[in-house]
Amino acid sequence: MAARPAAVIGIGQTEYKTRRPDVSLEGLVREAALRALADAELTFKDIDAIVLGKAPDAIEGVMMPELSLADALGAVGKPIHRVHTAGSVGASTAISATTLVESGRYERVLVVCYEKQSEGNATWALSGGKSGGQGAGGSFAPWIRRYIQRSKAPEHIGWHVAVKDRLNALKNPYAHLKIPDISIEKVKESPMLWDPLHFLESCPSSDGAASVVIGSEAAVAKAPRKPAWIIAHAKRTEFTMFPGRDTVRPQAGVECAEALYKKAGITNPRRQIDCAELYVPFSWYEPMWLEGHLIAPQWEGWKMTDEGATEISGDFPVNMSGGVLSSNPIGASGLIRCLEAANQVRGTAGEYQVDGANVALGHAYGGAANYFAMWIVSADLNPTYK
Repeated sequence: MAARPAAVIGIGQTEYKTRRPDVSLEGLVREAALRALADAELTFKDIDAIVLGKAPDAIEGVMMPELSLADALGAVGKPIHRVHTAGSVGASTAISATTLVESGRYERVLVVCYEKQSEGNATWALSGGKSGGQGAGGSFAPWIRRYIQRSKAPEHIGWHVAVKDRLNALKNPYAHLKIPDISIEKVKESPMLWDPLHFLESCPSSDGAASVVIGSEAAVAKAPRKPAWIIAHAKRTEFTMFPGRDTVRPQAGVECAEALYKKAGITNPRRQIDCAELYVPFSWYEPMWLEGHLIAPQWEGWKMTDEGATEISGDFPVNMSGGVLSSNPIGASGLIRCLEAANQVRGTAGEYQVDGANVALGHAYGGAANYFAMWIVSADLNPTYK
């Protein structure tokens, strides 16, 4: 039986900051949920189920948070589902909720993802509770260096991405990092964290929450605003260690993109997708994912960045909202990519709206670049591609 159509009908975000001492963990997730419900002109009583996503519980030290957060999310007496796929969890959560609507089980599902990193220790948690952890950048930096060697990309590419995304963030009222005087020179002169990654080429550690309401076709008919139809979605995972694993171009990422485009009927992603929100926690992952997800030919993703194609004014805008480089509540970062893609096709992205955006890609990866989750959203239920 074919899946029922599903769409994003409500979007809500909190402000993203280094610390949110003004609000409890329960208050943080409720704030995002209430904003999404208000956008859809709904209340908690209109929701059939809640799907909650976040990164490892150890980050805040609250185990099984879906239990303690149930009351804050209006989930008492309702099904509440928990999702965890490392940093890709936000996108995986959105996709999990979508399948629940597509299956016919629910009409409206509330998706909430969050992280309150100031109440925990992300590096310790992501290092398996061991001291002396190298951090995520320490894992990815050697793979980035290998990409540079293979592709022969010039070193300014990473600096260029950092400047682009931080300038985009100035247009986003929710963004965490606002650096009005950002420049190539400023990025280049910032401290080296993990060679080749400078401080300003790396993502922040943010507190924040994001939420969307996903509804059926019947729910869309009653919605007050334009929906973002979920045209296709895909998830793929591979083991972190096996002989011959290519950490620069993970096979799971390639296969996730292939499955996504096949479902969406996309044969030329660069031409047929109007814009993308890619999970880029470190600047060099923009060209790496452009290649790894078949948008650019292998070893030529950096050329798209260099020629300005990924600017808001380019032919394939990437991370119009400022991306993970500007806001990174880990458990919500993937959902932010998906909801920002939805914002584009709904025409609700404000100052960072891409003119004529009709088809958008939302993407996340996690773990040791071994979890992938992606979706395609459109202003039309049956989009006509370029």
